Amino acid sequence: MKLTVIMPAIEGCEAHSCAFNQNGGCHARAITVGDGTHAQCDTFVGTQPHTASTERAGVAACKVVACRYNRDLECGAESIRMQRHRSHADCATFAA
Repeated sequence: MKLTVIMPAIEGCEAHSCAFNQNGGCHARAITVGDGTHAQCDTFVGTQPHTASTERAGVAACKVVACRYNRDLECGAESIRMQRHRSHADCATFAA
């Protein structure tokens, strides 16, 4: 079964050490952001890129309840950007 779901697109990702990153774009099917307080990418897999997908990812869920774009644990932003933070990626669109 194939589902069509409208979700915010990930416009770019600076975490080039993620398996889903291909030329600065996220190519996971969808990501989850946050651990409840920190806007980190929970889908981040720290390894060399190896995804075959050419489609851009979207934000499936957001667990950062302090973000103004969070609506019932889903992202309400039009799109987001991911930035490198230490050894993982963070949502650069996060706004308190």
